[in-house]
Amino acid sequence: MPVSLLMMLLAAVLLVWSQAGLARGLPDFTELVEENADAVVNISTTSAPASGNTRFHGLPFDERQLDQLPEFFQEFFRGPQSPFGGAPGNSRPRRSMGSGFIVSADGYVLTNNHVVEGADEIIVRLNDRRELPATLVGTDPRSDMAVLKIEGGGDLPVVKTGRSRDLKVGEWVFAIGSPFGFDYTVTAGIVSALGRSLPSENYVPFIQTDVAINPGNSGGPLFNLDGEVVGINSQIYTRSGGFMGVSFSIPIDDAMSVFRQIRDKGTVARGWLGVLIQEVNRDLAETFGLKRPRGALIAEVMDGSPAEKGGLQSGDIVLEYDGDEIEMSSDLPPMVGRTPVGEKARLTVLRNGKEITLDVEIGQLPDEGGAQQAEPENGKSSTAPLGLTVEPLPEDAVESIGVAGGVVVTGVGRGPAYNAGIRARDVITEINREPVTSIEDFRKAVRALPEGKAVSVRVVRQGRAIYLVMKP
Repeated sequence: MPVSLLMMLLAAVLLVWSQAGLARGLPDFTELVEENADAVVNISTTSAPASGNTRFHGLPFDERQLDQLPEFFQEFFRGPQSPFGGAPGNSRPRRSMGSGFIVSADGYVLTNNHVVEGADEIIVRLNDRRELPATLVGTDPRSDMAVLKIEGGGDLPVVKTGRSRDLKVGEWVFAIGSPFGFDYTVTAGIVSALGRSLPSENYVPFIQTDVAINPGNSGGPLFNLDGEVVGINSQIYTRSGGFMGVSFSIPIDDAMSVFRQIRDKGTVARGWLGVLIQEVNRDLAETFGLKRPRGALIAEVMDGSPAEKGGLQSGDIVLEYDGDEIEMSSDLPPMVGRTPVGEKARLTVLRNGKEITLDVEIGQLPDEGGAQQAEPENGKSSTAPLGLTVEPLPEDAVESIGVAGGVVVTGVGRGPAYNAGIRARDVITEINREPVTSIEDFRKAVRALPEGKAVSVRVVRQGRAIYLVMKP
């Protein structure tokens, strides 16, 4: 046999071996799906027809889900020839579809709030094709969760719940749901990131995955390779209307806490500190004496809040919460939210360059929200050397904006203040960690500014406090 032919055969054998080894290294989901599919349900809802000239009636999922679809699919479901009755003026009931899963043998089901929102009738379809009516036990729009109770289902199959806090980035996960109405569809992927904070909700540390999630998957379970539910599939990020490799799930630890509160009390209570926080960037870290950016900077403490009663102050940087490190400011709200109301939490904060410990009794988050995320403007801070003119803060303004004092910015020219982001009508209450309650305080603070070193400036803008970084 020629040497060249022998080498080709050897290469082919090695390729087959390598592919076989790669296949053996991938997870096999068949048994996991067989063990868990029975406890995953399809949820369909019926609502009264929408008023006006809306065309979105009789659809297999709600309008918000439909808007995520590519234009071709939207036309199919909404068009005049749609089998779902999409013609203008149609008075047929509105229908939507989603997924869910059974968490107790007596019929409690978890799903997303947006799946059942506004529903007049809820039907749960099981894997054995039984269709059972369900009642809405309660919802928590803040986390986009809903709890249902199946009526007359008898002894029902139940999922096994795991611990989302044990998840690691890169591990395999899979979802079972009803995308586009296709029942019991299985998709798989890996955990892409943990603790994601989305603009819509700061109290849910979402699990990010690349598992294919589409309209109809909402409310379905996310499983790990032990066959345990670790999340509830809730949202996708898309620019095209279709799946783009970024999906978000509610951690099961948070979901089960919400479930137990709804089941036992009918409402959900979250912990509350009563602070306005912002991210610590590199410049702020330098001005506050941190070696690297970390923690949550308290820009404002609300009057009468648990934070005020516990001794927290604006300018404190929360580094740890009950022993857990705070790397990003978005880490703090979920930790506070999970803390039972009335319990004390131990906070490690950086104040004036020194770490101190405070025990704060956690209050209950008001309905309209309490702990908020400040959104400072990107990097830009402050008479003459700073390019800034100020005036005393009028007495009537002291009470209206809730500050103890300060100076109001009346003009900003080119210079350090402008570069720091300070603008006219801002109220300066602190410079380089020194309080500013008067013009004299302001002048004294400016004279003491170190040359060439970044300093922090606290301003109140439109009623909200933020920290900016200024380099004189």
